Amino acid sequence: MPNNMTAVFLPGNKQVDVRAVLVPEPGPDEVLVEIKASCICRSDLSLYYGNAVISGGDSNQFVCGHEPAGTVVKVGEAVTEFAEGDNVAVYLAVGCGVCHHCRVGIHYLCAKWKCLGFTMDGGNAEFLRVPARNLLKTPKGMSHLAAAISTDAFGTLFSACRKVGVNGLSTIGIWGLGPMGAAGTLAAKAMGGRVVALDPIAERREFAESLGADLVLDPTAPNALDQVREFSGGEGLSGAIDCSGQTAAHNMALDAAAPMARIALVGENRETTIKTSDHMIRKQLTVFGSWYFSIDEYADILALIKSHKIDLERLATHTFDLKEAETAFRMFDNRETEKAVFVR
Repeated sequence: MPNNMTAVFLPGNKQVDVRAVLVPEPGPDEVLVEIKASCICRSDLSLYYGNAVISGGDSNQFVCGHEPAGTVVKVGEAVTEFAEGDNVAVYLAVGCGVCHHCRVGIHYLCAKWKCLGFTMDGGNAEFLRVPARNLLKTPKGMSHLAAAISTDAFGTLFSACRKVGVNGLSTIGIWGLGPMGAAGTLAAKAMGGRVVALDPIAERREFAESLGADLVLDPTAPNALDQVREFSGGEGLSGAIDCSGQTAAHNMALDAAAPMARIALVGENRETTIKTSDHMIRKQLTVFGSWYFSIDEYADILALIKSHKIDLERLATHTFDLKEAETAFRMFDNRETEKAVFVR
């Protein structure tokens, strides 16, 4: 085991700092994971710019990255359910372990929670120390790259689709076809829904179509809303998921929704404006935020991936070495990549 490792920090102001730091030593109930794949997420750009969407610490002190996967290389003396050589992904939220929210598996609602890559060391490094309870054992045959994507990117949209109630009778709209929207297209199709995917970028629409979207549209086109309504038989969408975080997309989704529809807001946005009477009261819509997934959902996430032979690696358009972190974040920020992943 080496004494030092390469790790990536995001101090803000579009700076990327690649440092050599000590390899951490796991405590009694912790494990040390050798990271093989770690994804860049759009929320990481809040650290990149210096306005973190999850606050509570100095980002310059913590290794970034909240979507890692790898192999267990050392276990603490109290760890019994994991062993050296296990392939794992890592759940990003570290809770107290004993409050109600932790007991039911929603660690990110814990009042004392910490977040990988934001308020504690994350996975954009050669090694990561985490509590053993945060490990997600991955099945034989799943690559580390697919395992990393299966967490925040795919798992978040799986959970959103489940909350929306996607099934074989559903007609679902997905706004914003970056990595999250693309993952949502895969998840919604696997759950049986018909999907209309919307994004102003033509290449993203083409990619969503290749993933199985039934209809792809430019939401800024004058007749886009009419086409959505026609696609949904005139009644409107039974559900919608916004991954863009744009107020215009929120309002278009609400306009396109059928009465009693369910709308999940996934894209980060500090504030938005909607037509309360027309959308919420008259149509009796249910609009809610959806972030990440409960840890007990991971078994179902893996089951859907396996049963529908979902190729998550298709979502990774670019891979990088940790030493190329400055280039990786610059390209991701400039939308020259979709899902970008550090691999070893």
